[in-house]
Parts: sequence; C-alpha cells; structure tokens
Amino acid sequence: MEINEKIPETMHAWEVVKPGPVDGEISPLKFVEKPVPRPKRGEVLVRVLACGVCHTDLHVSEGDLPIHQLNVTPGHEIVGRVAAFGDDTQRFKLGERIGIPWFRHACGVCRFCRSGRENLCPHSIYTGWDHDGGYAEYVTVPEGFAYRIPERFDDLTAAPLLCAGIIGYRAFRRANVPTGGRLGLYGFGGSAHITAQIAIKQGIEVHVFTRGNDAQKFALQLGCASAQGAYDKSPVPLDSAIMFAPAGQMIPNALENLVSGGTLALAGIHMSDVPTMTYQEHLFHEKVITSVESNTRRDGEEFLTLADRLDIHPKVAEYPLKKADEALRRVKQGDIDGACVLRVSQ
Repeated sequence: MEINEKIPETMHAWEVVKPGPVDGEISPLKFVEKPVPRPKRGEVLVRVLACGVCHTDLHVSEGDLPIHQLNVTPGHEIVGRVAAFGDDTQRFKLGERIGIPWFRHACGVCRFCRSGRENLCPHSIYTGWDHDGGYAEYVTVPEGFAYRIPERFDDLTAAPLLCAGIIGYRAFRRANVPTGGRLGLYGFGGSAHITAQIAIKQGIEVHVFTRGNDAQKFALQLGCASAQGAYDKSPVPLDSAIMFAPAGQMIPNALENLVSGGTLALAGIHMSDVPTMTYQEHLFHEKVITSVESNTRRDGEEFLTLADRLDIHPKVAEYPLKKADEALRRVKQGDIDGACVLRVSQ
C-alpha cells in the first residue's frame, strides 16, 4: 500500500451488531472504534467527508435485507478524498475528491456484464451491505467503481446524488416517460425529490403521492403540479409512474392511475408484499410493471453529467457522524423534505 498522507491506525464507525428496529428499545447499531481499512490491489483508501443516509441503509440495519457481512458498516452515498493507494492504481490523484456509490463490484465476464447489464451481475458486490461503507471516517473502493464529483456540488449536496440520484435516474429511464408527459412519484424522500427536479427541468409534469404533509408541501415548492395522499386518485391520467416507497400495497392504486400503455417502475431494493390484483382493473391495456436493480456505471456517469448541466440540487439535513442512528430514525419516519446526510469530516 502506498500512503501519501498521515493515516491513523483506528477510526470511528458505526456497525450493525444485530439487525432490528432502529426505533426499538435496543438499537441495531453501535458506534465503535475499529482499524482503518487498508486498500487492496486496484483500490484506493478514501477519507470520508460526507455520507448520505439512504432508505437501503435502513433495510440493512433492520434486517429487511439478509446479512451479507457480520457487523457491517452501512452507508453508500459517500463523498471523500483519496488518502492512500493500493497496488496497480492510477486513476485518481492524492487528495482528489471522489464519490463512492452502492454498486461496488461486478465480475466483468458474465453474460450480463458482457452485454452492458452489469447491474444484473450475479457476482455483484455492494457498499454498506457486502462491504463496509461510509458511516465511518475511512473507507476503501475499487478505483474503477468510483466517480469524479462535478465541482458545482459541495460535499453534503453531492452525497445523495450517488445513490438516490443515480437510482432515481435509472428508474426515470425505465419508466419510459414520454416527452412532455405526466409522471407520478409514489413516496417523496431523498430519491424522489431529485428525480422530480430532473423531470420538471425537462418539461415533464410531475404529480406526487405521499403520506407526509411536509413532503407534500416540499413537492409543491419544487414545482410539482400536485401532491396528495399515497392512495389518492390522480388528478390527471399518468403516462408513467415510479414507486419509491417500499410499500407493495400502493402498487394497485398506482396502476389504476396509469393511462393505457403506461409504465410503472419499482425503484426499491426491498418492498412489502403486493396485494391481489385483477387483470381488468390493473394490468390490462398493455400496462407495464418493471423493477429497478441497482445501476450500471454508465448510469452513474450519465446522471452526474446531467445533474451538473441541469443544476440539480438535493435539499439536505445535516447530521454529525455520531448521530447516524438519529438520522436513520428520521428516514424511517418518512416525512422528510429532502435527504439526510452525515458530515464526517471537513
């Protein structure tokens, strides 16, 4: 390992010690001191500046997703500066600011990787689930899976772009929104409020369905055409819709709000069970349901370029690293006007 700045032996970090409710009597998370990781071949060590708090972190912490690594450190919307290099690394410079996303590794040789669908790689690895993430002072990343951050964005603003933004962008593309069309967004947290900005700035009419009064008000402030309850009938027929809320029971209503030939994209990694639907009411007239699994690196590069060009700015609520558990509880409550971000260092 080539080290070009003074690296401490240990760091502060959060670990998921026993998955369970973040608002329960015993927290699933523990704030610990642990060794600073060492970058392997092809990896760089990053000093974390900021890390977004994503709904997927909640799924990892509460056990909605199966355990992939014991005592894993969550967090995958990471902005930091390169602090050290593993062998055979040459992409970044010391001190360069880079972003670390959810998608950490793909094999590169399977049929999905060879066909440009690396997000479906059966050997894929994810930051903050399979490998320690950004609720920590240092983290490693394979240099080929990190992003350069446009100068326009400060550290806190950039963090949500690295998952909420990228996944929202992939969901937006898979929703097949027609030019000048009408888009419904179900749930209005970190990802949806970024996706709404992308759509509005490209002439799309956006309608929001969410349970939170503050989130509804925030949607209208951003320029959405309407904001109503999660199960309300849409004021207009929708060409496309994206489901960000992990609530399968919302899907029938979303399908009923679609025009013939409309598409519903399901953007979450986890969702509660979907209730019984009828063919005539929900699926007929060539309506399409598609899920979204992670993203490709091309998605990430395209989105960051687009966000820079359109001046997309997430609204963030700042928390110190030591209050990550509090930020997760706020995410679970759901009525967030924007995204929660941990300030880890300056």
